Amino acid sequence: MKLHELSPVAGSTHVGKRKGRGIATGNGKTGGRGHKGQKARSGGKVRVGFEGGQMPLSRRIPKRGFNNIFAKPLTAVNVAALNVFEDGTVVDAAALVEAGIINACPYGLKVLSNGTLSKKITVKASAFSESAKEKIEQAGGKAEVV
Repeated sequence: MKLHELSPVAGSTHVGKRKGRGIATGNGKTGGRGHKGQKARSGGKVRVGFEGGQMPLSRRIPKRGFNNIFAKPLTAVNVAALNVFEDGTVVDAAALVEAGIINACPYGLKVLSNGTLSKKITVKASAFSESAKEKIEQAGGKAEVV
């Protein structure tokens, strides 16, 4: 094989539409831009969120308090969901994902106290509510902060 014989895999490339090359092409004259208006002009772009001078939605909505854009929210799991595990099991985020109780746990796990627990299990999580910790310990298990 020589360099001049190389070609891309079939279907991996396609030829772009040639705009403004006459009416027969189906994309001639205005070249798919319509007639007049800002978007028909060269350089006629509008920034994201711009609503033509109308007060943008992001500024119309009331804001209150502090919203941390860097917050890493914990995945919440109720104590009642932990009853699917056998006695003596060590339950962590990976075990919950495997059991299908949660989809993913990117930032950590928090156990909340909704429901009752009847199994003696060791739960490893980033955080526990006070009442969830009590319920786990009342059932004879352990609540470990990881």
